[in-house]
Amino acid sequence: MIADFKKFIAKGNVMNLAVAVIIGAAFGKIVSELVNSIIMPLIGLVMGGVDFSVLAMTVGSAQVTYGLFIQALIDFLVIAIVVFLLVRAVQNMKKPTPDKPAEVKDCPYCFTTINIKATRCPNCTSELSKAA
Repeated sequence: MIADFKKFIAKGNVMNLAVAVIIGAAFGKIVSELVNSIIMPLIGLVMGGVDFSVLAMTVGSAQVTYGLFIQALIDFLVIAIVVFLLVRAVQNMKKPTPDKPAEVKDCPYCFTTINIKATRCPNCTSELSKAA
């Protein structure tokens, strides 16, 4: 069982996923700080000095801190936009490869696949014309 676990962990996909989760968590912290320290104070300033971190209302004996929810929602939107832009940039970098000219052709006599430069079929030994 331990050997199976070692093989599972050693697979490239598992390691790539682990690295992605760690980087994603660090990126999430950076975005949260960006939103909490820069974006929300600027939005609050534009809205007349509102501090979203203290926005709350009391319902019965429960305090609903909807300002923190608004900050979390903005966190999510910033992360979603950044991920969208990254994916789009990667897709734009991947240029479609032009079609390669055929390197093989079919023998007109035995219909086996042969090299385009062949002058004789290695299978049936027929002499091939240049047009074939």
